[in-house]
Amino acid sequence: MSGLSATYRVVVVDLHSHVLPGLDDGARDHIEAVEIVRTMAEDGVRVVAATPHVRDDYPTSPDQMETALRKLQAAVDAAGIEIELRGGGEISMSTLGTLDVEALARFGLGGNPQLLLLEFPYHGWPLSLASDCERLLRRGIVPVIAHPERNAAVTTHVRELAAVVRSGAVVQLTAAAVDGRLGRSAAARARLLLDLELAHVISSDAHSPGLREAGLSAAAAEAGGELGHWLTSTAPAALLDGAELPRRPKAEPRRPARWRLRR
Repeated sequence: MSGLSATYRVVVVDLHSHVLPGLDDGARDHIEAVEIVRTMAEDGVRVVAATPHVRDDYPTSPDQMETALRKLQAAVDAAGIEIELRGGGEISMSTLGTLDVEALARFGLGGNPQLLLLEFPYHGWPLSLASDCERLLRRGIVPVIAHPERNAAVTTHVRELAAVVRSGAVVQLTAAAVDGRLGRSAAARARLLLDLELAHVISSDAHSPGLREAGLSAAAAEAGGELGHWLTSTAPAALLDGAELPRRPKAEPRRPARWRLRR
């Protein structure tokens, strides 16, 4: 257990970020990394999972992630920023099968070995999605599918995504997609997944203090009321805690959804 069980309903949690410096295409150095974390804290975030890419072009090892995490937490503490950094990795589907049991556990999202962040591709439908998630779930690991709304194919494969969610996977949306900073198309796909209740978490996927601002409040407001709080606080903190997701609140009334799934 993560220690959030008594307070997770009021703690804003960011489960996807690239704040560890020098490991991937995120923070370039400790100065930039601390600035990203400062921006997060100023926006109300209190727990951040540092999730460097783990794929062919960024072959991050658990040792590299853990060492960078310790150093950045020390720098954040020295700067007087009240935020807790936790480990993790954004695992590409092509790399997933190459990682042994120990590596998967050490890359556990937010330090939870039964939670793993999977990188959803930006183009094309990943044919291995269902089988990858099934293998993880059989081993007691909950897959958290990162940013499927940023892939145009999700609109024509929404039933496949729904089937994976019904099997036990969790979907994470990017804050900048939800609140429109990544354009109308990504925002529309994010709204589609929210309307269909196929999204469970909003995270920043922050790479820098600039283009993708490192906070969650604007996206939570766009999602609306209790649902926005659930997506940025209640649900992600429960996942870190290894608890079942609490009941999802109803979305605030909006224009009628154009998409419906037969159940």
